[in-house]
Amino acid sequence: MTPSTARDRRQVALLLALASLTGLVDATSFLGLGRVFVANMTGNVVLLAFALAGAPGLSADLSALALAGFLTGAVLAGRAGTAPALRRGRGARWLTVALAIQTGLIIAALIAASLTSEGRADRPYGIIAPLAAAMGLQHATARRVAVPEVPTNVLTTTLTGLVIDSRLAGGPGFHAPRRLAAPLAMFTGALVGSALLLHVDRVVPLALAAAIAAGCLTAAATGRLTAP
Repeated sequence: MTPSTARDRRQVALLLALASLTGLVDATSFLGLGRVFVANMTGNVVLLAFALAGAPGLSADLSALALAGFLTGAVLAGRAGTAPALRRGRGARWLTVALAIQTGLIIAALIAASLTSEGRADRPYGIIAPLAAAMGLQHATARRVAVPEVPTNVLTTTLTGLVIDSRLAGGPGFHAPRRLAAPLAMFTGALVGSALLLHVDRVVPLALAAAIAAGCLTAAATGRLTAP
C-alpha cells in the first residue's frame, strides 16, 4: 500500500466516523431536544418554517438557534482552515485544531445535558447551541478534507448519484463501496443514538459522540491523519 493510498483510507475512515457521529447527535436532538436537527440544516430550515407557520410540537426558537450555531461553527472551521499559522510545516495543524474545537463543543453539550432535566418544561438551549456549532464546524472541515462521495452531514447528493449511476437507472453501475459507506454509517449512528436515547438516557449517545470526536482528534494529533 502506497503512502498516498494509506492516507486516503485514513481520511475516509475519519469522515465515516464523523458521519456516524452525525446520526448520533441528530437522533439526540430530534428525539430528545424538541424536534430540532443540529446537523441536517435542510431539515432544520424546513422545521423552522413549519414552526413559524404554527405547526404543533415544533419550536421556532430552537430551530433558529440550531441554524445560528451551525453557521457559527462553519465560520470557526473556515478561520482554522485558512489561518497561516495553522497551515505551516508538515501535517495539518488546522485539522487538529478544528477537531479539538468540535470535541470541546460536544463535551460542553454533554455536560449541559447531564446538568439539565428532561421534560416538557426543559428548554435545552445550552445543549443545542454547542451541538449545532460542532456540526457546522464538522461539515465545513469535511468539505476542506474533500474526499469525494463521503459526506458527513447531508446525503441527498450521494444517494441521488448512487441511483443515477445504477444499472437500474441505465447508468454504468457503481464500483466504489465507500459511496454506500457514508449512508450506512449515518444510519447506524442514528439507529444506535435513538435506541440509547429512548431506552437508556439522552447523555449516553452524547457521550458516545464525544468519544468518537475524541478518537478522531487523537488520530489527527498523533499524525495518523493528514489533510490538504
